[in-house]
Amino acid sequence: MPARRLLQGLAAAGACALAGMVAATASPALEAPPSAFDPQGALAYSQSAIGRSISPHRLLDGTSNGRHLAEFGGKPLVLNLVYTGCTHSCPLIVQTLYQAVETAQDTFGPEAFTIVTIGFDTDMDTPEQMRAYARSQGVDLPGWHFFSADKATVDRLSGEVGFIYFPSPKGFDHLAQVTVLDAEGRVYRQVYGDAFEPPALVEPLKQLIYGRPSEPLSIEGIVDRVRLFCTLYDPASGRYRFEWSLFVGLVIGAASLIGVGTILVRALLRDLRRQRL
Repeated sequence: MPARRLLQGLAAAGACALAGMVAATASPALEAPPSAFDPQGALAYSQSAIGRSISPHRLLDGTSNGRHLAEFGGKPLVLNLVYTGCTHSCPLIVQTLYQAVETAQDTFGPEAFTIVTIGFDTDMDTPEQMRAYARSQGVDLPGWHFFSADKATVDRLSGEVGFIYFPSPKGFDHLAQVTVLDAEGRVYRQVYGDAFEPPALVEPLKQLIYGRPSEPLSIEGIVDRVRLFCTLYDPASGRYRFEWSLFVGLVIGAASLIGVGTILVRALLRDLRRQRL
């Protein structure tokens, strides 16, 4: 009997440990949104989405063709939700995002990431309206898509990315939020505000693009890590540039370490030879 109880206890402990491991690696669960718009509650709800995987939602493009978010996997995705009836905050967010995306595309290339803007006012933000909205905002950058969706899809997607909105006399109250997803479709970073500086978006993209998994000693891995540390924002020009002084400093530092290491190894080998004589 004691042996049986011991085995049962070990089995229960193993099951608990396995459940804990699964829970630790699972996507963060959806939290219940606040019942009314509160900036602090909205921020906490938004932050709770970090690390969560996004479902392959079906969307409609400007010609009413069905598309899925899963199509844009394999590289970072910048996602924001707007409503086209907004006359202040949403247009300002789009224009700010335009400047940041322009800077990011100038830095990484237009194929390095994708941008998706989705209308969340499902009564008004039809495919035609989203297409007209993109034109009215002057969005002509490659890789930027405008979509509409049905209410059930918008509700699920907004919950997954931690974006909440409530009807109000002026339209909708919502957080000024842009969500950055990694190549696997997980929420990586939230960017807040309707007038943020380009580095707020470009820095997380830089981490995802140049910090991608690769063999650390391969040419690609070395180049990515050099770019990660030596690509810096220049406020004067509003552009990112490769900082050669940092690169030279890294090379000099690496050469110095190799030189010192070589001297130490030679000294050690010399001492070992003397001890053998």
